[in-house]
Amino acid sequence: MNLYPLKFTPIVKDKIWGGHKLEKMFGKNPNGLPNIGESWELSGCAGDVSVISNGYLAGNTLEELIEVYMGDLVGDKVYERFGLTFPLLFKLIDANDDLSIQVHPNDEVAAQRHNSFGKTEMWYILDANKDASLIAGFTKDSNAEEYTQKLAAGQVETLLQKVPVAKDDAIFIHAGLVHAIGRGIVLAEIQQTSDITYRIYDYNRKDASGKTRQLHTAEALDVIDYSANKKPKIAYVSNMNHVVNLAKCQYFTTNVLEFDQTIERDYAPLDSFVAYMCVEGCIIIETDSDKTEVAMGETVLIPAVLNDVRLIPENGKAKLLEVYID
Repeated sequence: MNLYPLKFTPIVKDKIWGGHKLEKMFGKNPNGLPNIGESWELSGCAGDVSVISNGYLAGNTLEELIEVYMGDLVGDKVYERFGLTFPLLFKLIDANDDLSIQVHPNDEVAAQRHNSFGKTEMWYILDANKDASLIAGFTKDSNAEEYTQKLAAGQVETLLQKVPVAKDDAIFIHAGLVHAIGRGIVLAEIQQTSDITYRIYDYNRKDASGKTRQLHTAEALDVIDYSANKKPKIAYVSNMNHVVNLAKCQYFTTNVLEFDQTIERDYAPLDSFVAYMCVEGCIIIETDSDKTEVAMGETVLIPAVLNDVRLIPENGKAKLLEVYID
């Protein structure tokens, strides 16, 4: 039988800094968890592999589908490069409180230390309190010595760039960039398939059992990019019914598409899967053999074999993040 647009059962994660907005905004089921910090919408991470929720393939895991359909599902070049591992992780995040200040290793360090991919990622702000901000890199060029001194004195935040954010802002976080999501922010995150995080400062916060969370001070030292991050936000202008690029790197390309009429997309030249994160409105995805309804907050995987896709907004207009490997 033919492949079709695939939807997945969200994997929700309880976090000390999480809240209830993912349930209120997108209907994510808390499964008894007190604070949903993250909803993993599409994942190939070991132990958290997504399960298909629609159509005749419902109940199968993403890894099982890659094993059967290979390049037809993910693209021949993607399959040759990553095998059975789906290369990207898609999340929704609710920061009801400040997240820890952290950094991620690059591919080389992650492979040596953890037998893992590195972690380059990007954020797209879905909702933000009026005074919301996040941390994205250093305000000026620094070095390991200055950083270590400030960290020991509890003053590391004085080196870091606090960036006010609002809905529809986008931030690119390359491996090595020190960063933190601030309280009052809900965002979509697109990242390499990796769960390696070095936590460098956590505001001396304690968990429910009175324990502080582990820090990774030594591991982070030779991973951090100490140069100034001069352009923390992605500069772009939304263009109704046109594809607008947000980020393009070796790991993923992300576009935003806001539309109020049917849009036709031809993916024949790509040789890659395409993922849609529906961040506003709801849509119908129409292929030659299938129609799939997609609600706000859902993520859908378009198999590489499906070249011609029609996107139909319902109830006015919709907005998608469109992601693939170029």
